[in-house]
Amino acid sequence: MKRAAIYTRVSTFDQTAQNQIYDLRALAQQRGLEIVKEFSDIGISGARARRPGLDQMMADARRGRFDVLMVWSCDRLARSTKHFLEVLDELSRIQIEFLSFRESIDTGGALGRAIVVIVSAIAELERSLIIERVKAGLRRAKLEGRHIGRPPVQVDREAILQDRAHGRSLRQIAKANRISRATVCRVLAEDPRWSKTPGNSPTGTRDSSGPANMQ
Repeated sequence: MKRAAIYTRVSTFDQTAQNQIYDLRALAQQRGLEIVKEFSDIGISGARARRPGLDQMMADARRGRFDVLMVWSCDRLARSTKHFLEVLDELSRIQIEFLSFRESIDTGGALGRAIVVIVSAIAELERSLIIERVKAGLRRAKLEGRHIGRPPVQVDREAILQDRAHGRSLRQIAKANRISRATVCRVLAEDPRWSKTPGNSPTGTRDSSGPANMQ
Protein backbone atom coordinates (compact mmCIF):
# COMPACT_ATOMS: atom_id res chain seq x y z
CA MET A 1 0.00 0.00 0.00
CA LYS A 2 1.40 3.35 -1.05
CA ARG A 3 1.78 6.07 1.57
CA ALA A 4 -0.07 9.27 0.77
CA ALA A 5 0.12 12.82 2.11
CA ILE A 6 -2.67 15.36 1.81
CA TYR A 7 -2.05 19.07 1.31
CA THR A 8 -4.89 21.58 1.70
CA ARG A 9 -5.01 25.37 1.69
CA VAL A 10 -7.62 28.09 2.21
CA SER A 11 -6.98 31.79 1.68
CA THR A 12 -8.91 33.24 4.64
CA PHE A 13 -9.41 32.22 8.26
CA ASP A 14 -13.20 32.11 7.90
CA GLN A 15 -12.88 29.32 5.32
CA THR A 16 -12.40 25.67 6.18
CA ALA A 17 -10.38 22.98 4.46
CA GLN A 18 -12.60 20.22 5.83
CA ASN A 19 -14.47 19.68 2.54
CA GLN A 20 -11.14 19.25 0.73
CA ILE A 21 -10.03 16.73 3.35
CA TYR A 22 -13.27 14.70 3.09
CA ASP A 23 -12.96 14.39 -0.71
CA LEU A 24 -9.28 13.47 -0.55
CA ARG A 25 -9.77 10.89 2.19
CA ALA A 26 -12.53 9.26 0.14
CA LEU A 27 -10.30 9.29 -2.97
CA ALA A 28 -7.44 7.72 -1.00
CA GLN A 29 -9.77 4.94 0.16
CA GLN A 30 -10.88 4.30 -3.43
CA ARG A 31 -7.28 4.14 -4.63
CA GLY A 32 -6.11 1.96 -1.74
CA LEU A 33 -3.74 4.62 -0.39
CA GLU A 34 -2.69 4.92 3.22
CA ILE A 35 -2.77 8.53 4.43
CA VAL A 36 0.26 9.01 6.65
CA LYS A 37 0.13 12.79 7.12
CA GLU A 38 -2.03 15.83 6.38
CA PHE A 39 -0.55 19.27 5.78
CA SER A 40 -2.52 22.49 5.74
CA ASP A 41 -2.10 26.24 5.31
CA ILE A 42 -4.92 28.39 6.67
CA GLY A 43 -5.35 32.04 5.76
CA ILE A 44 -2.40 32.07 3.34
CA SER A 45 -2.58 33.07 -0.32
CA GLY A 46 -1.46 30.59 -2.95
CA ALA A 47 0.59 33.39 -4.50
CA ARG A 48 3.09 32.96 -1.67
CA ALA A 49 5.75 30.40 -2.57
CA ARG A 50 6.83 30.00 1.07
CA ARG A 51 4.16 28.64 3.42
CA PRO A 52 4.62 26.67 6.66
CA GLY A 53 2.48 23.72 5.61
CA LEU A 54 3.86 23.59 2.08
CA ASP A 55 7.46 23.89 3.29
CA GLN A 56 6.98 21.05 5.79
CA MET A 57 5.28 18.90 3.15
CA MET A 58 8.17 19.39 0.70
CA ALA A 59 10.71 18.66 3.45
CA ASP A 60 8.96 15.36 4.23
CA ALA A 61 8.76 14.55 0.51
CA ARG A 62 12.53 14.99 0.18
CA ARG A 63 13.01 12.63 3.13
CA GLY A 64 10.87 9.99 1.41
CA ARG A 65 8.17 9.93 4.07
CA PHE A 66 5.35 9.42 1.58
CA ASP A 67 4.89 8.20 -2.00
CA VAL A 68 1.90 10.17 -3.26
CA LEU A 69 0.90 13.82 -2.76
CA MET A 70 -2.84 14.49 -2.90
CA VAL A 71 -4.40 17.93 -3.39
CA TRP A 72 -8.01 18.95 -3.97
CA SER A 73 -7.05 21.15 -6.91
CA CYS A 74 -3.84 22.42 -8.50
CA ASP A 75 -4.47 26.01 -7.37
CA ARG A 76 -4.41 24.82 -3.75
CA LEU A 77 -0.76 23.97 -4.31
CA ALA A 78 0.20 27.12 -6.22
CA ARG A 79 -1.48 30.06 -7.94
CA SER A 80 1.53 30.84 -10.10
CA THR A 81 2.08 28.56 -13.08
CA LYS A 82 5.83 28.90 -12.60
CA HIS A 83 5.67 27.84 -8.95
CA PHE A 84 3.33 24.95 -9.74
CA LEU A 85 5.69 23.67 -12.44
CA GLU A 86 8.67 23.97 -10.09
CA VAL A 87 6.91 21.95 -7.35
CA LEU A 88 5.64 19.31 -9.77
CA ASP A 89 9.08 19.03 -11.38
CA GLU A 90 10.76 18.48 -8.00
CA LEU A 91 8.16 15.91 -6.95
CA SER A 92 8.82 14.05 -10.18
CA ARG A 93 12.60 14.10 -9.61
CA ILE A 94 12.25 12.61 -6.13
CA GLN A 95 9.71 10.06 -7.44
CA ILE A 96 6.65 11.37 -5.60
CA GLU A 97 3.39 10.84 -7.49
CA PHE A 98 0.97 13.78 -7.74
CA LEU A 99 -2.80 13.39 -7.54
CA SER A 100 -5.29 16.21 -8.02
CA PHE A 101 -8.96 15.55 -7.19
CA ARG A 102 -10.67 18.27 -9.25
CA GLU A 103 -8.49 18.11 -12.37
CA SER A 104 -8.23 14.29 -12.23
CA ILE A 105 -4.45 14.48 -12.70
CA ASP A 106 -2.64 11.32 -11.62
CA THR A 107 1.05 11.15 -12.47
CA GLY A 108 1.01 7.45 -11.60
CA GLY A 109 -0.86 6.69 -14.84
CA ALA A 110 0.22 6.86 -18.48
CA LEU A 111 -1.42 10.25 -19.12
CA GLY A 112 -0.05 11.59 -15.85
CA ARG A 113 3.48 10.50 -16.76
CA ALA A 114 3.12 12.30 -20.09
CA ILE A 115 2.09 15.43 -18.20
CA VAL A 116 5.20 15.12 -16.02
CA VAL A 117 7.41 14.92 -19.13
CA ILE A 118 5.80 18.08 -20.50
CA VAL A 119 6.07 19.84 -17.13
CA SER A 120 9.74 18.85 -16.79
CA ALA A 121 10.49 20.16 -20.28
CA ILE A 122 8.77 23.46 -19.55
CA ALA A 123 10.61 23.80 -16.23
CA GLU A 124 13.96 23.08 -17.93
CA LEU A 125 13.16 25.66 -20.61
CA GLU A 126 12.32 28.22 -17.93
CA ARG A 127 15.62 27.56 -16.14
CA SER A 128 17.51 27.95 -19.44
CA LEU A 129 15.76 31.24 -20.17
CA ILE A 130 16.64 32.55 -16.70
CA ILE A 131 20.30 31.61 -17.19
CA GLU A 132 20.36 33.33 -20.60
CA ARG A 133 18.76 36.48 -19.16
CA VAL A 134 21.37 36.58 -16.39
CA LYS A 135 24.23 36.11 -18.87
CA ALA A 136 22.79 38.82 -21.14
CA GLY A 137 22.55 41.18 -18.16
CA LEU A 138 26.17 40.52 -17.21
CA ARG A 139 27.34 41.11 -20.78
CA ARG A 140 25.45 44.38 -20.95
CA ALA A 141 26.82 45.55 -17.61
CA LYS A 142 30.36 44.72 -18.75
CA LEU A 143 29.93 46.63 -22.02
CA GLU A 144 28.58 49.63 -20.10
CA GLY A 145 31.58 49.52 -17.78
CA ARG A 146 29.53 48.79 -14.68
CA HIS A 147 31.12 46.87 -11.82
CA ILE A 148 29.70 43.38 -11.25
CA GLY A 149 29.58 41.95 -7.75
CA ARG A 150 30.46 43.49 -4.41
CA PRO A 151 32.15 46.89 -4.47
CA PRO A 152 35.94 46.70 -4.03
CA VAL A 153 37.33 47.28 -0.55
CA GLN A 154 38.76 50.79 -0.13
CA VAL A 155 42.31 50.43 1.20
CA ASP A 156 44.68 53.17 2.39
CA ARG A 157 47.94 51.51 1.35
CA GLU A 158 50.21 54.27 2.69
CA ALA A 159 48.56 54.07 6.12
CA ILE A 160 49.05 50.30 6.19
CA LEU A 161 52.74 50.56 5.25
CA GLN A 162 53.36 53.28 7.84
CA ASP A 163 51.60 51.31 10.56
CA ARG A 164 53.66 48.23 9.72
CA ALA A 165 56.89 50.23 9.68
CA HIS A 166 56.04 51.47 13.18
CA GLY A 167 55.81 47.86 14.37
CA ARG A 168 52.05 47.48 14.61
CA SER A 169 50.75 43.91 14.31
CA LEU A 170 48.66 42.64 11.42
CA ARG A 171 45.63 42.41 13.71
CA GLN A 172 46.06 45.98 14.91
CA ILE A 173 46.45 47.30 11.35
CA ALA A 174 43.41 45.35 10.15
CA LYS A 175 41.27 46.65 13.02
CA ALA A 176 42.42 50.25 12.58
CA ASN A 177 41.65 50.19 8.84
CA ARG A 178 38.53 48.01 9.13
CA ILE A 179 39.82 45.39 6.73
CA SER A 180 40.86 41.75 7.01
CA ARG A 181 44.33 40.51 7.94
CA ALA A 182 44.50 38.85 4.51
CA THR A 183 44.08 42.27 2.87
CA VAL A 184 46.86 43.70 5.04
CA CYS A 185 49.19 40.84 4.01
CA ARG A 186 48.34 41.34 0.35
CA VAL A 187 49.11 45.08 0.48
CA LEU A 188 52.45 44.45 2.17
CA ALA A 189 53.39 41.69 -0.28
CA GLU A 190 52.50 43.80 -3.33
CA ASP A 191 54.43 46.92 -2.31
CA PRO A 192 58.09 46.79 -3.44
CA ARG A 193 59.14 49.29 -0.75
CA TRP A 194 58.23 46.70 1.82
CA SER A 195 58.65 43.31 0.15
CA LYS A 196 62.13 44.07 -1.27
CA THR A 197 63.56 45.47 1.96
CA PRO A 198 65.83 42.87 3.67
CA GLY A 199 64.33 41.48 6.85
CA ASN A 200 60.76 42.44 6.01
CA SER A 201 57.96 39.90 5.68
CA PRO A 202 54.22 40.55 5.52
CA THR A 203 53.48 37.73 7.95
CA GLY A 204 56.79 37.31 9.71
CA THR A 205 58.98 39.56 11.85
CA ARG A 206 61.50 42.21 11.03
CA ASP A 207 65.19 41.77 11.76
CA SER A 208 66.74 42.95 14.99
CA SER A 209 67.50 46.37 13.53
CA GLY A 210 63.80 47.15 13.05
CA PRO A 211 60.94 47.51 15.54
CA ALA A 212 59.36 44.44 17.08
CA ASN A 213 56.68 42.83 14.95
CA MET A 214 53.90 41.00 16.75
CA GLN A 215 51.00 39.52 14.78
